Amino acid sequence: KLVILLWGIITFLMSAKGLRECKNKKNAFGLTPYFTLFGAFVWGDAVIFGIFWTLVSVITLLLNDWILFLLTFSIFWVVRSLGETIYWFNQQFSPIKRNPPENYWFYKYFHNDSVWFIHQIISQCITVISVIFTIYLAKLWLIQLN
Repeated sequence: KLVILLWGIITFLMSAKGLRECKNKKNAFGLTPYFTLFGAFVWGDAVIFGIFWTLVSVITLLLNDWILFLLTFSIFWVVRSLGETIYWFNQQFSPIKRNPPENYWFYKYFHNDSVWFIHQIISQCITVISVIFTIYLAKLWLIQLN
């Protein structure tokens, strides 16, 4: 319960910080390296995902269901990583370069626009892991319901 409570508090604060960054600093596309675990890569993400994770935390605390929380986390990452795979695939072949390669920490290892397909491959790996965990956790959750 403590982990979910802390998760909810952190994501509520993340949302508030994201809103401040977006509204006051007009920094919706600014990178947020501290909130990657929550699915927030830019401040605009932080606003929405902060609210989402806060609500997920409250609901799972009320239902007292740790497996449901983990299942939600896993399904979230299936959807999020598929979206990121598509995003980086499109960036790779787009004439509009919204994400200069040198803005990403992978650039120190991959010194050109290959940074984009590295992000794509990482997202694909996250998708595979998340699908496996989703199947496993769904099985556990259904057994728990019986």
